[in-house]
Amino acid sequence: MDWLRRGSLSSFKVWFFLMLTLGFLCSSVSESHSNDVLIKRSQYLMGTLVFVTGVAPEEKVAKDAVAAGLAEIRRIEKLMSTWIPTSELSKVNAAAGRHPVKVSSENMEVLKASMHMAVLTEGGFNIAVGPAVDAWNVSREGRIPSDKELDAVRPFISLENIVLDEQAGTAYLKHAGMQVDVGGIGKGYTADLVVDVMQKEGATAGVVALSGDIKTFGRMPDQERFVFGIQHPRKEQGHTLGRIELENEAVSTAGDYQRFMMKDGIRYHHILDPATLQPARGSQSVTVIAKDGVMADGLDTGIFVMGPEKGMALIESLSDVEGVIVNAQGEVLVSSGLKSRLKLEP
Repeated sequence: MDWLRRGSLSSFKVWFFLMLTLGFLCSSVSESHSNDVLIKRSQYLMGTLVFVTGVAPEEKVAKDAVAAGLAEIRRIEKLMSTWIPTSELSKVNAAAGRHPVKVSSENMEVLKASMHMAVLTEGGFNIAVGPAVDAWNVSREGRIPSDKELDAVRPFISLENIVLDEQAGTAYLKHAGMQVDVGGIGKGYTADLVVDVMQKEGATAGVVALSGDIKTFGRMPDQERFVFGIQHPRKEQGHTLGRIELENEAVSTAGDYQRFMMKDGIRYHHILDPATLQPARGSQSVTVIAKDGVMADGLDTGIFVMGPEKGMALIESLSDVEGVIVNAQGEVLVSSGLKSRLKLEP
Protein backbone atom coordinates (compact mmCIF):
# COMPACT_ATOMS: atom_id res chain seq x y z
CA MET A 1 0.00 0.00 0.00
CA ASP A 2 2.74 2.36 -0.76
CA TRP A 3 1.27 4.86 -3.19
CA LEU A 4 4.44 6.90 -2.81
CA ARG A 5 6.40 4.24 -4.61
CA ARG A 6 4.75 2.91 -7.75
CA GLY A 7 1.49 1.42 -9.00
CA SER A 8 1.43 -2.13 -10.39
CA LEU A 9 -0.84 -4.98 -11.35
CA SER A 10 -1.57 -5.42 -7.65
CA SER A 11 -3.25 -2.00 -7.71
CA PHE A 12 -5.64 -3.28 -10.37
CA LYS A 13 -6.36 -6.37 -8.28
CA VAL A 14 -7.12 -4.18 -5.26
CA TRP A 15 -9.46 -2.11 -7.43
CA PHE A 16 -11.25 -5.24 -8.64
CA PHE A 17 -11.58 -6.44 -5.05
CA LEU A 18 -13.14 -3.13 -4.07
CA MET A 19 -15.65 -3.46 -6.89
CA LEU A 20 -16.57 -6.92 -5.60
CA THR A 21 -16.79 -6.07 -1.93
CA LEU A 22 -18.17 -2.55 -2.01
CA GLY A 23 -21.51 -3.13 -3.69
CA PHE A 24 -22.60 0.46 -3.21
CA LEU A 25 -20.12 1.49 -5.91
CA CYS A 26 -21.95 -0.32 -8.69
CA SER A 27 -23.48 2.72 -10.39
CA SER A 28 -22.39 6.26 -11.07
CA VAL A 29 -25.78 7.82 -10.32
CA SER A 30 -28.36 6.24 -8.05
CA GLU A 31 -31.59 7.40 -6.46
CA SER A 32 -33.82 5.86 -3.81
CA HIS A 33 -36.99 6.63 -1.88
CA SER A 34 -34.98 9.11 0.18
CA ASN A 35 -34.41 11.25 -2.96
CA ASP A 36 -30.70 11.36 -2.18
CA VAL A 37 -28.36 10.95 -5.11
CA LEU A 38 -25.18 8.82 -5.14
CA ILE A 39 -22.31 9.77 -7.47
CA LYS A 40 -19.18 7.67 -7.93
CA ARG A 41 -16.02 8.64 -9.79
CA SER A 42 -12.64 6.96 -10.19
CA GLN A 43 -9.23 8.20 -11.30
CA TYR A 44 -5.71 6.85 -11.33
CA LEU A 45 -3.98 8.79 -8.56
CA MET A 46 -1.37 8.03 -5.91
CA GLY A 47 -0.18 5.03 -7.90
CA THR A 48 -3.57 3.27 -7.86
CA LEU A 49 -7.14 3.56 -9.05
CA VAL A 50 -9.00 5.57 -6.42
CA PHE A 51 -12.76 5.81 -5.93
CA VAL A 52 -14.63 8.73 -4.46
CA THR A 53 -18.34 8.31 -3.79
CA GLY A 54 -20.64 11.10 -2.65
CA VAL A 55 -24.25 11.18 -1.49
CA ALA A 56 -26.26 14.41 -1.43
CA PRO A 57 -29.86 15.64 -1.78
CA GLU A 58 -29.10 17.03 -5.25
CA GLU A 59 -27.09 15.59 -8.12
CA LYS A 60 -25.05 18.77 -8.64
CA VAL A 61 -24.07 18.88 -4.97
CA ALA A 62 -22.97 15.25 -5.06
CA LYS A 63 -20.99 15.80 -8.28
CA ASP A 64 -19.30 18.92 -6.90
CA ALA A 65 -18.38 17.10 -3.68
CA VAL A 66 -16.83 14.18 -5.58
CA ALA A 67 -14.92 16.55 -7.88
CA ALA A 68 -13.60 18.47 -4.86
CA GLY A 69 -12.55 15.18 -3.26
CA LEU A 70 -10.56 14.10 -6.30
CA ALA A 71 -8.94 17.53 -6.52
CA GLU A 72 -7.87 17.20 -2.88
CA ILE A 73 -6.23 13.84 -3.59
CA ARG A 74 -4.28 15.37 -6.48
CA ARG A 75 -3.19 18.25 -4.24
CA ILE A 76 -1.89 15.98 -1.49
CA GLU A 77 -0.18 13.69 -4.00
CA LYS A 78 1.85 16.65 -5.30
CA LEU A 79 2.94 17.44 -1.75
CA MET A 80 3.87 13.95 -0.56
CA SER A 81 4.61 11.58 -3.40
CA THR A 82 8.29 10.65 -3.52
CA TRP A 83 7.80 9.64 -7.17
CA ILE A 84 7.24 13.31 -7.97
CA PRO A 85 10.70 14.96 -7.85
CA THR A 86 9.21 18.37 -7.05
CA SER A 87 7.18 17.18 -4.05
CA GLU A 88 8.18 18.44 -0.63
CA LEU A 89 9.11 15.00 0.64
CA SER A 90 11.26 14.36 -2.43
CA LYS A 91 13.09 17.59 -1.61
CA VAL A 92 13.49 16.48 2.02
CA ASN A 93 15.06 13.22 0.82
CA ALA A 94 17.31 15.01 -1.68
CA ALA A 95 18.60 17.32 1.06
CA ALA A 96 19.38 14.49 3.50
CA GLY A 97 22.60 15.16 5.39
CA ARG A 98 22.80 18.72 4.07
CA HIS A 99 20.03 21.04 5.26
CA PRO A 100 16.43 21.24 6.52
CA VAL A 101 13.60 21.73 4.03
CA LYS A 102 10.49 23.83 4.50
CA VAL A 103 7.34 21.70 4.39
CA SER A 104 3.62 22.41 4.36
CA SER A 105 1.37 22.02 7.37
CA GLU A 106 -0.01 18.82 5.80
CA ASN A 107 3.42 17.21 5.53
CA MET A 108 4.34 18.31 9.03
CA GLU A 109 1.14 16.74 10.34
CA VAL A 110 1.66 13.42 8.57
CA LEU A 111 5.32 13.29 9.63
CA LYS A 112 4.34 13.95 13.25
CA ALA A 113 1.62 11.31 13.02
CA SER A 114 4.19 8.88 11.64
CA MET A 115 6.47 9.45 14.61
CA HIS A 116 3.52 8.95 16.97
CA MET A 117 2.64 5.66 15.26
CA ALA A 118 6.24 4.54 15.67
CA VAL A 119 5.96 5.10 19.42
CA LEU A 120 2.58 3.33 19.70
CA THR A 121 3.83 0.28 17.77
CA GLU A 122 7.19 0.09 19.57
CA GLY A 123 9.05 0.93 16.37
CA GLY A 124 7.05 -1.44 14.18
CA PHE A 125 5.94 1.45 12.00
CA ASN A 126 8.91 3.26 10.48
CA ILE A 127 8.80 5.76 7.59
CA ALA A 128 12.60 5.59 7.16
CA VAL A 129 12.80 1.88 6.33
CA GLY A 130 12.76 2.60 2.57
CA PRO A 131 16.45 1.83 1.87
CA ALA A 132 15.94 -1.68 3.27
CA VAL A 133 12.72 -2.14 1.26
CA ASP A 134 14.66 -1.13 -1.85
CA ALA A 135 17.34 -3.69 -1.03
CA TRP A 136 14.72 -6.45 -0.96
CA ASN A 137 13.04 -5.15 -4.11
CA VAL A 138 10.05 -7.53 -3.79
CA SER A 139 7.78 -5.12 -5.66
CA ARG A 140 9.77 -5.61 -8.83
CA GLU A 141 12.03 -8.55 -9.76
CA GLY A 142 12.61 -9.56 -6.13
CA ARG A 143 15.84 -10.62 -4.52
CA ILE A 144 17.17 -11.66 -1.13
CA PRO A 145 19.80 -9.15 0.02
CA SER A 146 22.90 -10.28 1.85
CA ASP A 147 23.53 -9.44 5.51
CA LYS A 148 26.26 -7.11 4.31
CA GLU A 149 23.82 -5.17 2.14
CA LEU A 150 21.33 -4.83 4.97
CA ASP A 151 24.03 -3.76 7.42
CA ALA A 152 25.02 -1.04 4.94
CA VAL A 153 21.56 0.57 5.04
CA ARG A 154 20.89 0.00 8.74
CA PRO A 155 22.29 3.42 9.82
CA PHE A 156 19.65 5.12 7.65
CA ILE A 157 16.69 3.50 9.41
CA SER A 158 16.75 5.18 12.82
CA LEU A 159 13.89 7.61 13.38
CA GLU A 160 16.08 9.52 15.81
CA ASN A 161 17.79 10.98 12.75
CA ILE A 162 14.59 12.69 11.57
CA VAL A 163 14.38 16.24 12.91
CA LEU A 164 11.02 18.04 12.76
CA ASP A 165 11.06 21.72 13.66
CA GLU A 166 7.44 22.80 13.99
CA GLN A 167 8.29 26.41 14.73
CA ALA A 168 10.43 26.74 11.60
CA GLY A 169 8.16 24.40 9.64
CA THR A 170 11.07 22.25 8.44
CA ALA A 171 12.03 18.60 8.17
CA TYR A 172 15.62 17.37 8.17
CA LEU A 173 17.26 13.97 7.70
CA LYS A 174 20.61 13.93 9.45
CA HIS A 175 22.45 11.51 7.17
CA ALA A 176 22.90 11.42 3.41
CA GLY A 177 21.24 8.29 2.05
CA MET A 178 18.25 8.52 4.37
CA GLN A 179 14.77 8.78 2.90
CA VAL A 180 11.28 9.09 4.27
CA ASP A 181 8.21 7.57 2.66
CA VAL A 182 4.80 8.12 4.24
CA GLY A 183 3.12 5.52 2.03
CA GLY A 184 2.14 3.49 5.08
CA ILE A 185 0.07 6.32 6.54
CA GLY A 186 -0.42 8.90 3.79
CA LYS A 187 -3.50 7.45 2.13
CA GLY A 188 -5.39 7.29 5.42
CA TYR A 189 -4.39 10.87 6.17
CA THR A 190 -5.49 11.92 2.70
CA ALA A 191 -8.85 10.17 3.09
CA ASP A 192 -9.52 12.19 6.26
CA LEU A 193 -8.86 15.43 4.38
CA VAL A 194 -11.00 14.37 1.43
CA VAL A 195 -13.96 13.60 3.68
CA ASP A 196 -13.69 17.07 5.25
CA VAL A 197 -13.65 18.69 1.81
CA MET A 198 -16.64 16.69 0.60
CA GLN A 199 -18.69 17.53 3.66
CA LYS A 200 -17.94 21.23 3.19
CA GLU A 201 -19.27 20.88 -0.38
CA GLY A 202 -22.55 19.53 0.99
CA ALA A 203 -22.18 15.75 0.78
CA THR A 204 -24.17 13.99 3.49
CA ALA A 205 -22.44 10.63 3.05
CA GLY A 206 -19.74 8.98 1.02
CA VAL A 207 -16.72 6.77 0.69
CA VAL A 208 -13.11 7.52 -0.15
CA ALA A 209 -11.31 4.38 -1.32
CA LEU A 210 -7.58 4.78 -1.88
CA SER A 211 -6.49 1.25 -2.72
CA GLY A 212 -6.93 -0.70 0.54
CA ASP A 213 -7.49 2.40 2.67
CA ILE A 214 -11.13 3.37 3.00
CA LYS A 215 -12.91 6.14 4.87
CA THR A 216 -16.70 6.35 5.14
CA PHE A 217 -19.10 8.97 6.42
CA GLY A 218 -22.88 8.87 6.75
CA ARG A 219 -25.04 6.21 5.10
CA MET A 220 -26.17 5.22 1.64
CA PRO A 221 -29.34 6.76 0.17
CA ASP A 222 -31.38 3.77 1.44
CA GLN A 223 -29.88 4.36 4.91
CA GLU A 224 -27.88 1.15 4.78
CA ARG A 225 -24.34 1.27 6.15
CA PHE A 226 -21.36 0.81 3.85
CA VAL A 227 -20.06 -2.75 3.68
CA PHE A 228 -16.38 -3.68 3.60
CA GLY A 229 -15.01 -7.13 2.82
CA ILE A 230 -11.73 -8.25 4.39
CA GLN A 231 -9.60 -10.09 1.85
CA HIS A 232 -8.66 -13.66 2.83
CA PRO A 233 -4.84 -13.63 2.96
CA ARG A 234 -4.46 -17.13 1.50
CA LYS A 235 -7.20 -17.17 -1.13
CA GLU A 236 -7.62 -15.55 -4.53
CA GLN A 237 -8.36 -11.83 -4.69
CA GLY A 238 -12.03 -11.24 -4.01
CA HIS A 239 -12.45 -14.14 -1.57
CA THR A 240 -13.34 -12.53 1.73
CA LEU A 241 -12.48 -13.59 5.24
CA GLY A 242 -15.41 -11.63 6.62
CA ARG A 243 -17.55 -8.55 6.14
CA ILE A 244 -18.32 -5.57 8.30
CA GLU A 245 -20.63 -2.58 8.08
CA LEU A 246 -18.99 0.81 8.46
CA GLU A 247 -20.39 4.21 9.43
CA ASN A 248 -18.19 7.25 10.00
CA GLU A 249 -15.19 4.94 10.19
CA ALA A 250 -11.99 4.13 8.35
CA VAL A 251 -10.50 0.74 7.61
CA SER A 252 -7.04 -0.30 6.45
CA THR A 253 -5.40 -3.67 5.88
CA ALA A 254 -1.75 -4.72 5.75
CA GLY A 255 -0.92 -8.21 4.52
CA ASP A 256 1.90 -10.44 3.39
CA TYR A 257 -0.10 -11.30 0.25
CA GLN A 258 -0.07 -7.81 -1.25
CA ARG A 259 3.50 -7.74 -2.56
CA PHE A 260 5.65 -10.81 -2.14
CA MET A 261 7.88 -13.36 -3.82
CA MET A 262 8.22 -17.09 -3.19
CA LYS A 263 11.66 -18.69 -3.10
CA ASP A 264 12.31 -22.27 -1.97
CA GLY A 265 8.82 -22.40 -0.51
CA ILE A 266 9.35 -19.31 1.66
CA ARG A 267 7.24 -16.17 1.32
CA TYR A 268 9.26 -12.95 1.28
CA HIS A 269 7.01 -9.88 1.48
CA HIS A 270 7.40 -6.12 1.63
CA ILE A 271 6.52 -5.49 5.29
CA LEU A 272 9.89 -5.42 7.00
CA ASP A 273 10.62 -5.46 10.71
CA PRO A 274 12.75 -2.32 11.19
CA ALA A 275 14.68 -4.09 13.97
CA THR A 276 15.83 -7.00 11.81
CA LEU A 277 15.25 -5.63 8.26
CA GLN A 278 13.68 -9.01 7.49
CA PRO A 279 10.03 -9.65 6.54
CA ALA A 280 7.84 -9.70 9.66
CA ARG A 281 6.63 -13.26 10.27
CA GLY A 282 3.99 -13.12 13.01
CA SER A 283 0.92 -12.39 10.89
CA GLN A 284 -0.66 -13.00 7.50
CA SER A 285 -2.82 -9.88 7.62
CA VAL A 286 -3.93 -7.10 9.95
CA THR A 287 -7.10 -5.05 9.46
CA VAL A 288 -7.66 -1.98 11.63
CA ILE A 289 -10.91 -0.05 11.95
CA ALA A 290 -10.78 3.40 13.51
CA LYS A 291 -12.60 6.72 13.50
CA ASP A 292 -9.75 8.37 11.59
CA GLY A 293 -8.04 7.14 8.44
CA VAL A 294 -4.64 8.26 9.61
CA MET A 295 -4.98 6.02 12.68
CA ALA A 296 -6.23 2.97 10.77
CA ASP A 297 -3.59 3.33 8.06
CA GLY A 298 -0.75 3.99 10.44
CA LEU A 299 -1.56 1.18 12.84
CA ASP A 300 -2.06 -1.77 10.49
CA THR A 301 1.56 -2.01 9.32
CA GLY A 302 3.02 -1.38 12.78
CA ILE A 303 0.76 -4.01 14.35
CA PHE A 304 1.68 -6.46 11.60
CA VAL A 305 5.32 -6.05 12.65
CA MET A 306 4.54 -6.24 16.38
CA GLY A 307 2.87 -9.62 15.99
CA PRO A 308 -0.58 -10.89 17.00
CA GLU A 309 -0.24 -10.88 20.79
CA LYS A 310 1.25 -7.43 21.24
CA GLY A 311 -0.75 -6.08 18.33
CA MET A 312 -4.12 -7.15 19.72
CA ALA A 313 -3.16 -5.84 23.15
CA LEU A 314 -2.45 -2.46 21.56
CA ILE A 315 -5.78 -2.46 19.73
CA GLU A 316 -7.66 -3.25 22.94
CA SER A 317 -5.88 -0.41 24.74
CA LEU A 318 -6.93 2.25 22.24
CA SER A 319 -10.33 3.93 22.19
CA ASP A 320 -12.30 3.89 18.93
CA VAL A 321 -9.95 1.28 17.45
CA GLU A 322 -10.85 -2.31 16.53
CA GLY A 323 -9.03 -4.94 14.56
CA VAL A 324 -8.83 -8.35 12.94
CA ILE A 325 -5.51 -10.20 12.92
CA VAL A 326 -4.80 -13.38 10.98
CA ASN A 327 -1.74 -14.93 12.63
CA ALA A 328 0.98 -16.92 10.93
CA GLN A 329 -0.97 -20.15 11.43
CA GLY A 330 -4.09 -18.71 9.81
CA GLU A 331 -6.04 -18.29 13.04
CA VAL A 332 -8.38 -15.28 13.11
CA LEU A 333 -8.18 -12.99 16.14
CA VAL A 334 -10.96 -10.40 16.57
CA SER A 335 -10.94 -7.49 19.01
CA SER A 336 -13.63 -7.46 21.70
CA GLY A 337 -15.54 -4.51 20.28
CA LEU A 338 -15.73 -6.07 16.82
CA LYS A 339 -16.95 -9.58 17.60
CA SER A 340 -20.63 -8.67 17.37
CA ARG A 341 -20.12 -6.71 14.14
CA LEU A 342 -17.86 -8.92 12.05
CA LYS A 343 -19.55 -11.56 9.90
CA LEU A 344 -16.96 -14.25 9.18
CA GLU A 345 -17.30 -16.29 6.01
CA PRO A 346 -17.90 -20.03 6.51
